[in-house]
Amino acid sequence: MLLNKQYWAVIKLLVFALSLLPFFELFFAGINDQLGANPIETLHFGFGDWALRFLCIGLALTPIKIITGQSWPVRFRRMMGLFAFFYASLHLLVYVVLDLSLSWTALIDEVPKSPYILAGLVTYLLLLPLALTSTSSMQKRFGRYWLVLHRSVYVAAITALVHYFWLVKKDYTQPLIYAAVVAMLLTVRAFNIYQKQIRSVKAKSPKLGQKKTTNKISR
Repeated sequence: MLLNKQYWAVIKLLVFALSLLPFFELFFAGINDQLGANPIETLHFGFGDWALRFLCIGLALTPIKIITGQSWPVRFRRMMGLFAFFYASLHLLVYVVLDLSLSWTALIDEVPKSPYILAGLVTYLLLLPLALTSTSSMQKRFGRYWLVLHRSVYVAAITALVHYFWLVKKDYTQPLIYAAVVAMLLTVRAFNIYQKQIRSVKAKSPKLGQKKTTNKISR
């Protein structure tokens, strides 16, 4: 999409505002006592769902670029990743502050009893360095290691799914849907990498053939 910087600034502002809507929806539902019989659980699950959704949206942008041939979707990759971290932070805060009343002893006691908490903490610890190094200056500072670091988002997506599967008690419909989406997105990426490797091998093959022919003639 050939748009100038002003148009992209407006579009990004609109996407930013839309991404904040779930937060305000849950916030105003909370202050108006509209979160149901268990408001803490509603907030906890609500923020967790949106964290996983934004994680999936962020993972979907590169496959969209691959399929459509358009590069503009990746402009929103950083924003989607930061919103995934934002909602994951709220998900964790609701649990620690409202559910456990900031009792770290209770958190430590709960981890052995509830493995899904450990999976959730691992996911958050994977997202934390990605959020802290999301700026352009950090990307320049880390160089090629920045890309290696940010590939851990794939691991974070998998641990988030494990967290979700262990969290639900009976109905696995929602986590299965998310798992199918993540699997599809990772498959597109893997297939694209495979195609690049095949093209690279084919591009090198004629050169290798020419070198062998040249060597035979020289002999």
